[in-house]
Amino acid sequence: MRLWKTALAGALALVAGPALTRQAPAPAKPAAAAPVAAAPAVTGAPQLTRADVDAWLDGYMPYALNRGDIAGAVVVVVKDGQVLSQRGFGYADVAKKKPVDPDNTLFRPGSVSKLFTWTAVMQLVEQGKLNLDADVNQYLDFKIPPRDGKPVTLRNILTHTAGFEESARGNFSYNPKGPPPLGDVLKAQRPERIFAPGTTPAYSNHATAIAGHIVARVSGMSFDDYLDRNIFGRLGMTKSSFRQPLPANLQPLMSRGYQLGSGEPTPFEMVAVGPAGSLSATGADMARFMIAHLNQGGALLRPETARQMHESKLTIIPAVNRMALGFYEQNVNGHSVIGHGGDTLLFHSYLWIFPGDNVGVFVSMNSGGKDGATGAIRDALLSDFADRYFPAANTDGRVDAKTAAEHARMMVGTYNNSRRMETNFLKVMELAGGQVKITLDDKGGIVFGMIPGLGGQERKWVEISPFVWRDQDSKQRLAAKVVDGKVVAFSIDMISPFMVFEPVPASESSAWLTPALLLSLLALAGTALAWPIAAIVRRRFGATLALSGKALKAHRLTRGFAALAVAVIIGWMVLIGAMMSDYTLLGGQLDWALILLQTLSLFGFVGLVAAAGWNAWLVWQEKRGWLARIWSVVLVLAALILLWVGYAFHLIGFNLVY
Repeated sequence: MRLWKTALAGALALVAGPALTRQAPAPAKPAAAAPVAAAPAVTGAPQLTRADVDAWLDGYMPYALNRGDIAGAVVVVVKDGQVLSQRGFGYADVAKKKPVDPDNTLFRPGSVSKLFTWTAVMQLVEQGKLNLDADVNQYLDFKIPPRDGKPVTLRNILTHTAGFEESARGNFSYNPKGPPPLGDVLKAQRPERIFAPGTTPAYSNHATAIAGHIVARVSGMSFDDYLDRNIFGRLGMTKSSFRQPLPANLQPLMSRGYQLGSGEPTPFEMVAVGPAGSLSATGADMARFMIAHLNQGGALLRPETARQMHESKLTIIPAVNRMALGFYEQNVNGHSVIGHGGDTLLFHSYLWIFPGDNVGVFVSMNSGGKDGATGAIRDALLSDFADRYFPAANTDGRVDAKTAAEHARMMVGTYNNSRRMETNFLKVMELAGGQVKITLDDKGGIVFGMIPGLGGQERKWVEISPFVWRDQDSKQRLAAKVVDGKVVAFSIDMISPFMVFEPVPASESSAWLTPALLLSLLALAGTALAWPIAAIVRRRFGATLALSGKALKAHRLTRGFAALAVAVIIGWMVLIGAMMSDYTLLGGQLDWALILLQTLSLFGFVGLVAAAGWNAWLVWQEKRGWLARIWSVVLVLAALILLWVGYAFHLIGFNLVY
């Protein structure tokens, strides 16, 4: 659910130039899923029994939680329609030493909630009340404008290809009264569509919330009531709810949430886009949901509808994992795996099902942990689980050294995440690490540092087929799409179903723009500081400034606007830093500061260009010394760079939608 760390350094957790290339639209009727290539099995593997999985988890989870400073976790494994193992680890309440109980402790699965929303959508599809390929506007009480002449469909929403930019405003709060009505949230917060529908995976909580709103409108009942009756009620999930705040009978069962297990708990999180991430559920109830989907839909869906949901996979970059209707493809060791991850500010979860093996796994942790521990633990859990119970021999090929070196050089560049803020002031975070780079190591191999290995180490990518690389220490693949000899997109298995990277336009590339901005700020700050210092020195030694008239006025205006521009940039840094350190401040409380900074950016940056330009013209016209001439040009260039950043990254503007 969160805004992904890719937004500040890839953004600071939870929760990211225009795209150069658009992929071909998805067909109206999806092609059948490509079969998963079976890898040779490994003999002598441990059997997936309760005794073995319990022993394995006992050796795995306690150390992982302690190492990552995580308070507690629940792990559930189902097999052949039964619960094989459901285990609680650590504490639901550290201060009270209350252990996690998989039958009675509620966790927040975050975006795993989307699977429930999309199951509800598919229920209405099989009833003929919804059409996956129809314009969603026919189901809404507000309008979504077309993009490139094409509307949004539910198929686009379920495959994260509706084209919306990332939306952050008001997603989280701690208001004990709960979030505003969903319809009001959606009408107030309308992110732009930055991709044509069906072309580019760009994860969207907003789009999923639209799907939940459609479920409510078409069914004639509230979204919460629909889920209670048609999903929780059918499966006997008596300790699960999307409601915020929780019903009174469930509140005592809710696990506390922590940034660090060694820290203080945080109040219950309120998710404004509820259908995208507000579920609270026990591990035992999540087992019931997995069993239903493994049983061809069970009491939830007809078998043909469940197969459609599981197997209709959208291919953007063929070699890496794809998006089904709501489920991520996460194939491993030649076994078909589908699932979904989820993050709130405090809870971090993942659900995987192995349809061909009739096995499911769910894990949820109630703390952020240190150094991204929760993400590493859940990713390693799936990989290690598959290696233990479904091992397979490595059958990767290898690209010859000369070709591999050429392909690696083609990959070098600066890229933008398709899941990003594009039309509001938070786009400026791209310059602070939001854009990602592929470089070369000393052996000519690619280096992609955004997603490190389990221990935080740099991954070692080996090209196993043309433009497909495998990390030597894991099963992760990185693959690129190449058109006319140029890389137009790439992604990595763990995020490829819902996110790709595309080359950044040169005009917005942080590769040159970030250092240019820093140098510009240094030049302007030096100029602003030198102004009063020079005045003090002249007074001390009884000297006078050899300027008068227009020259003196231009000199003073340039220094004044330089000081204002630097102050405005510092103001932006403070504002965005505050928002990123406390996501509840993204709810509009700081709109006054945002409007003030947008206004000052327009006045300050435009005024600086005008003053610096006038000053430079006078300096050169009067044929002053070479140092004065050179510095006047430096100030003009610094002013122009600042103005370009303000314009291109939306520091200039009056947009409160972000």
